[in-house]
Parts: sequence; structure tokens; C-alpha cells
Amino acid sequence: MMENQDINEESINNQEENNVQNDATSQDNVTAAPSPEELLAEEKDRYIRLYAEFENYKKRTSKEKMEFFQYANQEMMVSMLGVLDDFERALKEIAKNGNPADLQGVELIYQKFKNKLTEKGLQTMEVKAGDSFNVDFHEAITQIPAPSEDLKGKIVDVIETGYTLNDKVIRFAKVVTGN
Repeated sequence: MMENQDINEESINNQEENNVQNDATSQDNVTAAPSPEELLAEEKDRYIRLYAEFENYKKRTSKEKMEFFQYANQEMMVSMLGVLDDFERALKEIAKNGNPADLQGVELIYQKFKNKLTEKGLQTMEVKAGDSFNVDFHEAITQIPAPSEDLKGKIVDVIETGYTLNDKVIRFAKVVTGN
């Protein structure tokens, strides 16, 4: 019995040695060790790619930062547009049946307020009757029969002024179009 066990152990040991030799031989045949030049080229390529990714990251974050500062006060500007509209309505009413001195005072305050908003990047959209309708800047409130043939598909009346903040539309001009 002991003899059979010794023979079995010897055959198992021989098989393990053969497997180890076969593995080593097959690895030598499949992949050769890369040369130092190849390793250097591979690491250099990785470095260049990593550097390019980092440069792109820096550019993207600086662009996002600039956009953030440009449009950080957008919400405040939108809320001020209502006050600006109220000033314009008040000026119209005072001009109709008010005192010229009152009109001059309110107009002075209005201009000062509007100038401060303009300094911060607010721009009024210049829209007038007869302009072409553009969905990027105008919002059609309603359509009416065109008073003349040349106003078909064009703006007939401006209901509410549109505004941009640093070339970005923050309120579309509300218009009436002709059909």
C-alpha cells in the first residue's frame, strides 16, 4: 500500500513539474518582455494624454467660472424687469395727464435705474413693427389679420419689451404677428 502511495505522489509531482514547464514555455511564446524603449514610449504617451486631459479640464473650468460670473445676477435682473416695466407705464400715464415737473423727476429716476442695469450687462431688444418674426428672440402672443400685405408673417405690434443679459435672452419680446 505504501508503495502505491509513493508511486502516486511521484506521478503527481512529475505532472506538476511538466505543467510549470509548459506554462513557462507558453508564456515565452505568447508574449515577449517589452523593451525599455517600448516601455518609455508607452509611459510618454500616457503622460501626453494625461497632460492634454488636464489642459482641457483647466480650460473647461475657467470657461464655466466666467459664465457663472457673467450670469450670476440673471435671477436678480429678471426680477428687476417688472420694476422697469412699471416705470415705463408710469411715465406714459404721467405724460398723458400729469405735471411736467413730476414727469421730469420720474424720468430722471427711470434713466438712472436703467443705466445701472445696463452697466451690469442688461440690453433692450430693439423690436419694431415690420420686423421679421424670429423665434430665437420673439414670443408670439397672438396673430391678427395683417393690416397690409407687407406685414404678413411679420411683427405688427410689440406688447412687452425683450431683454438680453450679456447676449443671452432673459426675456423674449412679446409680439403680435400678422397672418
